[in-house]
Amino acid sequence: MSSQETYQKMLAHAQETATFGSMGAVLGWDQQVMMPPKGIQHRANQFAALSGFLHDRATSPQVGEWLAELSESDLAKDPHSVEGANIREWKRSYDRATKLPKELVVEFARVTSLADHDWQQARAESNYALFKPSLQKILSLVREVADYIGYEGERYNALLDEYEPGMTAKEVEQLFAPLRERTPALVQKIVNSPKQPDTSILHRHFPREAQERFVKMVVEMLGFDFEAGRLDPTTHPFASRIAPGDTRITTRYYEDFFNPAFFGSVHEVGHGLYEMGLLEEHFGTPMGESVSLGIHESQSRMWENFVARSRSFWEFFLPKAQDHFDALKGVSLDDFVFAANEVCPSTIRVEADEITYNLHIMLRFELELAMLRGDLEVDDLPDAWNEKFAHYMGFAPPNDAEGVLQDVHWSSGLIGYFPTYSLGNLYAAQLFEAARRDLGDLDEQFRRGEFKPLLGWLRENIHQHGSRYTPKELAERITGKPVSAEPLLNYFERKFLPLYSAG
Repeated sequence: MSSQETYQKMLAHAQETATFGSMGAVLGWDQQVMMPPKGIQHRANQFAALSGFLHDRATSPQVGEWLAELSESDLAKDPHSVEGANIREWKRSYDRATKLPKELVVEFARVTSLADHDWQQARAESNYALFKPSLQKILSLVREVADYIGYEGERYNALLDEYEPGMTAKEVEQLFAPLRERTPALVQKIVNSPKQPDTSILHRHFPREAQERFVKMVVEMLGFDFEAGRLDPTTHPFASRIAPGDTRITTRYYEDFFNPAFFGSVHEVGHGLYEMGLLEEHFGTPMGESVSLGIHESQSRMWENFVARSRSFWEFFLPKAQDHFDALKGVSLDDFVFAANEVCPSTIRVEADEITYNLHIMLRFELELAMLRGDLEVDDLPDAWNEKFAHYMGFAPPNDAEGVLQDVHWSSGLIGYFPTYSLGNLYAAQLFEAARRDLGDLDEQFRRGEFKPLLGWLRENIHQHGSRYTPKELAERITGKPVSAEPLLNYFERKFLPLYSAG
């Protein structure tokens, strides 16, 4: 059999596996959006069965034979060709999957599905004790996963590599160091400035139906295709690509607060646009998959913050918002933009301002490292959370729901995931600089309601490439330099210090 014939067999197997995997994506979306609470036990069994089946396909000895042959073939010589990138990433995934016993994969799926239900109940009652047994099981399983996969340095590297290939905990600490050093002083300048926004204009009455109409109009103008996607309410917003032609985003509505539904929806649309931009012909292969969670997050943070919190964006959209909401009639552009860009330490990560958001991520990253290293017990997590939160923000959360229980990630077993959020901010700042370099005056385009040039640039430079390049290669290829904290910190200073007349 020729290498090309072997490649076609591997391709067919991968695409069929992805089709089965998309069934799991539907189950996950349904659990978060539609499923009645009493369906949780059967859903956990469904996930366990599907995970075991997919693991068998992913670790098939036949796959190993195909990949061994392909890795030595001419098709693999160029790691950035379609075939070369697919072979490289198939091999990487295969090596990782074959190290994990099927029993561990099945148990992980079962425990995390049940833990999600426990987390939702614990969060609703603000009672960490209800979630603690599940978290203890998950932490034990995560340690097993890391040990089976193997790692250099420390366990956390094995987990982080799943979400941000090639990145290590040490590199994350180095990238975060300038943020940790410069953010507190910047926040103090801003919060101590006598000039502060009137955020009450965002806490007026915003009827849910009007929010739904306005959000749909905006995200459609940004490029979200409702013939190939949908937007639904949920407890914890997320985006999910089921398959080509089916990308789903979610949000949550508060009639007394404008921000969560609007900026949350734009954030998820950034994820959705990335998924919609992946090339359909590569579905089921690495070339049809996002390169990393950090790059993925760069898309959502770019649209949410660099675009949708800009003055030029609201020069176009504020009159339309005033048509939808009586509460905004008479509000000036300056006042609205200032309120939308408030900097104020707060408890909830997903509603945090641009600057303090990274402090939330560093807190979680440091706690995860401590738990993985055995320096922090699950019993002591709430106290450790509150102490570290007070150190970063200057006050402690009032309860568990606004503290240690606010995020869904740990109930899903996603330890090693949180750093990708701040990495996304770093990538976003650097990529947005490059977009300005290539596209010219983006603000003038936004003032006219023109967002297609930016989306087209992202599709050309990022989306269409799937996993052709590693995250580091992709960022450096587009921007001409390695990722660093400087573009983000410079952006903060250029934007917020004049806004607050703080230097």
